[in-house]
Amino acid sequence: MGRWFLRAARLRFLAACGLALAPWLAASASSTAFGFEQLSDRAKALAAAPYRKPEGGLPEALKELSYDQFREIRYRPERARWRNAGLPFELQFFHPGRYFTETVRIHEIAQDGVRDFRYDPDAFDYGSNRIDTSKLQGIGFAGFRVHAAVNSPNYKDELVAFLGASYFRALGKGQRYGGSARGLAIDTATASGEEFPRFVEFWIERPSPSARELTIYALLDSPRTTGAYRFVLRAGDDTVMDIRARLFAREAIGKLGLAPLTSMYFFGENQRSAREDYRPEVHDSDGLSIWSGSGEWLWRPLVDPKRLLVTSFSMTNPKGFGLMQRDRRFQDYEDLEARYELRPSMWVEPKGNWGPGRVELVQIPTPDETNDNIVAFWVPDAPPQPHEAYDFEYRLLWQKNAERKPPASWVSQTRRGFGHLDASVASGPARERLGTALTVDFEGPALKDVDDAALGASVWADANGQLLESRVQRNEATGGARVYLRVHRNDDQKPVELRAYLKDGDNAVSETWSYILPPD
Repeated sequence: MGRWFLRAARLRFLAACGLALAPWLAASASSTAFGFEQLSDRAKALAAAPYRKPEGGLPEALKELSYDQFREIRYRPERARWRNAGLPFELQFFHPGRYFTETVRIHEIAQDGVRDFRYDPDAFDYGSNRIDTSKLQGIGFAGFRVHAAVNSPNYKDELVAFLGASYFRALGKGQRYGGSARGLAIDTATASGEEFPRFVEFWIERPSPSARELTIYALLDSPRTTGAYRFVLRAGDDTVMDIRARLFAREAIGKLGLAPLTSMYFFGENQRSAREDYRPEVHDSDGLSIWSGSGEWLWRPLVDPKRLLVTSFSMTNPKGFGLMQRDRRFQDYEDLEARYELRPSMWVEPKGNWGPGRVELVQIPTPDETNDNIVAFWVPDAPPQPHEAYDFEYRLLWQKNAERKPPASWVSQTRRGFGHLDASVASGPARERLGTALTVDFEGPALKDVDDAALGASVWADANGQLLESRVQRNEATGGARVYLRVHRNDDQKPVELRAYLKDGDNAVSETWSYILPPD
C-alpha cells in the first residue's frame, strides 16, 4: 500500500483534483433494483444542475498528516467486508487524509436492497498516530480495494483499487502495481489547464459464493461532465475489466480523453540515465502500442523529454491501444525493490465503433522515477454535446504473461547511440556530422520464414530529419532482424518523426516502429 500512496502523492495530475470535486448524491437503502440505467438517471439529473464543489469536512489533524504518518493508517484485514461470508471477493477501505481529503460514499447492492458501507474508525489501525477518533464519525472513505484469490486459492491478494479522482489500478497473476487507469480525462496538456473528473459514489454488487466476477458502479462528476460507469471485473493471468460508460456534458468540452492510461518512464534502452545508476532501465511502461482500424500495428517507444511532448495518431475505429511493458527480464532492471519487470501492461480494446479520432500520447519531463509522466487516451473527433447522452464501452486488460502483440513480428528494443567509433571521429565536428544513431531490433515468427536476400526495411523521416544511413541485418542471436539508422536533425529545437518496418520483398512483415526524437 505504501507504493500506492507514494504514486498517488507524486501524480502531478492529482495535485489539481480540487478542480473536479463534486457533492454526494443522497442514497438510501431501497428494495428497488439498482443497475446501470438507474445510475444513468442520476448522472443525467446531476448534469442538469449547476456544479457544486464538495464541502471539506475532514478534521485538520487528518489533513496535516505527513506522508509517513498517513502510511501508518491501515485497514484491519480481519474487518474486510464479506470475509466471514466465505465469498470469492473481499473489500477493504482507504482512510481519508493527507492527499485524499475528499471522501466518497460506497454502497452494497444486495438481494434485499442497497445499503451503505459505513465508516467505522475501529476498523482502522492508526499506528503511532494520536488521533481523536471520536471526531471522525461519519467522515466516509477515500476509496476502496478489492481482494480475491489471484496467485493462490488459499490467499486473497489485492486485485483492484479505486483511490483519488477517477484513478484505479489492477493486478493480474504475478504482477505488481505499476501504471494506472482513469475514468476520464479532460483538457490534458492544454493551455487552459486540466480538469479532473472524480468518482464521487460507488455501488458494489454482493457476489454469490460461486461468482467469478464482481460488478462495480461509479458516479462521476466534474465542473463540465457527469457520468455513469459500470465495471465488471474478472481476475486471472490477465485481470479483465469490461467497462461501460455514459457521459452527460454540462457544457462544451475542448479535449475529451476516453480510456486514459497513466504510467512512468524515466530511462531505458533508448535513453540512458543522465546520472550514475546501476539499473539499466527504470519505467512502468516502455512503449505505446496501437492496433489501428486499418489493421496496422504501431509501436512508439517512450521517452523522458526535456519539454512537454504531445503527439497523436489519427484513425477511425481503433482496434486497441495500450501502454505496454515489453521488457520482462529481471536483468533489464536489476531492481529488487521496484521489480519493474512485474509491472502490468495496460491494453484497451474498444467495443463497437468509436468513430474517427486519435490516440494521443502525452510525455512530461520528470526529474526522477517518482513522477507519473506518461498519459495515453482516445480523443474522439465528435465529443459529447451538452446534455446529450454519450455512450462508449471497452475492455481493459492488465497483462504480463500474454501481452497483446502483432502476430507477425514486433519491436523488441530500441537503442540510441553508436557502437565502436575511431578516436578521430568520436568527438567534435566529425562526430556531429555522423548525426544520431538508432538501432531497432525486431522479433517474431514471421521473420523465420523470410529469406535473407529478400529481407529489407522501409524507413521514413519527416522534413526535420535527413536520413544518412539505413540498413537491415539478420540478428543471429535472436533469429530476428536489426535495423540501423543514422539521422541528421535540421533544427535542433524541433523533434524528428521516424518510421520503419521490415519487408519481405514488397510485403510488410512487422509492426511499424514509430519514433520521435525529442528536441535538444
